[in-house]
Amino acid sequence: MKIVKISVYQANLPLVDGDYCWADGKSVSVYDSTVIAVFTDSGVVGFGEVVPLGPNYLPSYAAGVRAGIRELGPKLIGMDPTMLKLLNFKMDYELKGHPYVKSGLDMACWDILGKVTSLPVNTLLGGNMNPTGVIMYRAISQGTPESMANLVLKYKNEGYTRFQLKLGGEPSEDIDRIRTCRNVMESKDVLVGDANTGWTAHEALRVVAAVKDVDVYIEQPCKTYQECLTVRRKTNLPFVLDESIDDIHTILNQLNDCCADVVNIKISKFGGLTKAKQAIDLCSELGLAMTVEDTWGGDITTAAILHLAHCVPKKLQFTATDFNSYNKVCTGHMTGVEMKNGRMGVPQGVGLGVIPNWEVLGEPVFLIE
Repeated sequence: MKIVKISVYQANLPLVDGDYCWADGKSVSVYDSTVIAVFTDSGVVGFGEVVPLGPNYLPSYAAGVRAGIRELGPKLIGMDPTMLKLLNFKMDYELKGHPYVKSGLDMACWDILGKVTSLPVNTLLGGNMNPTGVIMYRAISQGTPESMANLVLKYKNEGYTRFQLKLGGEPSEDIDRIRTCRNVMESKDVLVGDANTGWTAHEALRVVAAVKDVDVYIEQPCKTYQECLTVRRKTNLPFVLDESIDDIHTILNQLNDCCADVVNIKISKFGGLTKAKQAIDLCSELGLAMTVEDTWGGDITTAAILHLAHCVPKKLQFTATDFNSYNKVCTGHMTGVEMKNGRMGVPQGVGLGVIPNWEVLGEPVFLIE
């Protein structure tokens, strides 16, 4: 089997709740999705998707996905898409870094492998470790303490039990955000205060000291790993690392320092499902809990998240994200899965179990043949 063509599509994803705001005044109102279709000489087509969280969150941006595929795509023509390790070696050789560019291509080739073998991607990744479904979290856009608490209540009524508050603002207001939101939650609900690198170390120390009596996780308080480690060593609150985790080496580094209780595995930050699965296997052996997600996404990304999240051992499944529910338009249709009681299962069918929404995607922005 050989790759004979790559088609690239673009779609705008406006948000259900308006602007999505996080640390340092950053915000996005419409996300830019790149959908990739990889065609083979046997007629099988696989699909992937990459949606960066704007250009100022990580070293990635939406137009960069498409520019990178223009550079890398021609070098993949003629390769066997089912030889995923070889494909990843080739992508890393031809394009240094830029893992987010490679993510959608790798994802599409997993979709092809599932279709060729008549198996779901989850089965190929190792199998479903939790048939009752992975718990979804809801990200709560930064606003006043009261507006954020109202969003928590809105999504509690929809079945969510885990909430990630977007913090990283002025410390005293972030303290109020944590307390106000925790007060409207039940004891069984889980609260994560995510600063998205927005605090300096001294600001983070103020916050963790002020909320030491609150049932809350602290996520990525500072920009650098060393600053996060400083905060970690001065609090007993459970700790999550996200932006500092982007390959298996950073996972091992934090293990040596005992810097995290949970790590976030973002598919595009690792470069696709192949390397994200390597990280999951490592964390599984280490007994380290995981959130499995991506920087952002539509329905195709969400399908990939669900397949990957379900191969995490049940006790280590901290949470995952249904990004498709944040958007007003869909880039695809997942089969046989819906959010129920705060959980989602694995999409049904072969491959990723998602059919692109051609009415939204329209004509490709470019082709590689």
